[in-house]
Amino acid sequence: MPLMPKKTKYRKQQKGRNRGKATRGNKVVYGEYGIQALELGEITSNQIEAARVAMTRHIKRGGKVWINIFPDKPLTAKPIGTRMGKGKGAVERWVARVKPGRVMFEIAGVPEDVAREALRLAGSKLSVKTKFVRKETEIGGDKDED
Repeated sequence: MPLMPKKTKYRKQQKGRNRGKATRGNKVVYGEYGIQALELGEITSNQIEAARVAMTRHIKRGGKVWINIFPDKPLTAKPIGTRMGKGKGAVERWVARVKPGRVMFEIAGVPEDVAREALRLAGSKLSVKTKFVRKETEIGGDKDED
């Protein structure tokens, strides 16, 4: 069963626009390594599932995987061969809109080379360009040094 919301206030949404860079969700928070989007795009629930399967197969029951995106936007389509008019089409798929900088998947508990390869395999399943990112280690004591 594909990833989708259990319940929504409205069945269909307008298209809207996806602009700008990710200001939130742009750092590795849960795991040690992550995969970050480099361009705007829409990731379908099927792509998220394919990426998850590719990662978990590669790490072979080791480590932990976090999925930081959720497909909460419905995309509608009218049947092929239907004339114009007669309302909006039925919901065909669910997508997660991503902006450049968004960390989509995170992984922990595996060596870096294994994580890098697992995330490369996951990235190949997605419709946006991606890059491998590491968790930023915070260095304490560099605030307000007089």
